[in-house]
Amino acid sequence: MGFFMSQADFSPALSLQVTDAREIARGIHLFELRHPQGDDLPEFTPGSHLEVLTPAGLVRKYSLCNSALERDRYQIAVKREPDSRGGSASMAEQLKAGDMLPVSLPDNAFELSPKARHHLLIAGGIGITPILAMARWLKETDEGKFKLIYCSRDAESTAFLEELQSDEWQGLVTIHHDGGNPDEAFDLWPLLENPKGGHVYCCGPRGMLEAIRDMTGHWTGGSVHFESFGAETRDTSQNTPFTVQLAKSGMTLEVPADRSILEVVREHGVQVSSSCESGTCGSCRTGLLAGEAEHRDMVLFPEEHDSQIMVCVSRARSDELTLDL
Repeated sequence: MGFFMSQADFSPALSLQVTDAREIARGIHLFELRHPQGDDLPEFTPGSHLEVLTPAGLVRKYSLCNSALERDRYQIAVKREPDSRGGSASMAEQLKAGDMLPVSLPDNAFELSPKARHHLLIAGGIGITPILAMARWLKETDEGKFKLIYCSRDAESTAFLEELQSDEWQGLVTIHHDGGNPDEAFDLWPLLENPKGGHVYCCGPRGMLEAIRDMTGHWTGGSVHFESFGAETRDTSQNTPFTVQLAKSGMTLEVPADRSILEVVREHGVQVSSSCESGTCGSCRTGLLAGEAEHRDMVLFPEEHDSQIMVCVSRARSDELTLDL
């Protein structure tokens, strides 16, 4: 799973050596990273990601997919997007074993809940990467019951297929191929109809996440967790520029069609917390004081739309927004 972020916000903490680089499914490339001196790597928790300076010079966030019990390596899987702006393409085409890769320390905006009695893990396509780390942790530590639903187009585009079809995963994993036909999508409703005190974790394309959100409106608040992917290839062709007024600093800033509010305010020295930068974690929640927002996040409830905005992805319907910044 890959996210876009600004290179100006990136400070690499480690330079790791690529010890394995190979295509594991159609268009999906696995990279194994180790310390060049063989030292242990900083610990991470399931659902964590790394910020990576790609060979193209662009910064991307990729989920860790290996076991969080491992200290000798990190593994990330990258989908080579056909309309990539350079991040995933350079990883797939240029990065090879022996290369050095600047990365951040692991960070997590998609954590497993310690309160859950059981966990329903749902992955779509390359969204399997953080979900697999969760499944591996739960299987290895026996810290909670879980079921993994993994949806993809076909077997050839399904990462980790051989492993997840092996005997050790029997009874824990359901793999479904829809052939790209929405009418053949996996029916999640029987699994989501009754919450039963569990938690749901979903990572995949936005359409899948929106469908799951609609089916889990009756679940307890905080028991459904989303992480999106595909921000690198987000379509900006329909975006229009608008203005933001920053109430605290007094600045008026123009947000062009191809930039986010978050990117623009940071460029002007205004610090806003963020993590996923795809509208799923809630870190960049900001007060909306005036104007009509076009909400593109997976976090806010309808009753919050008039007073809050996720500045990493959402835009404006009105010509101007006034923000509590």
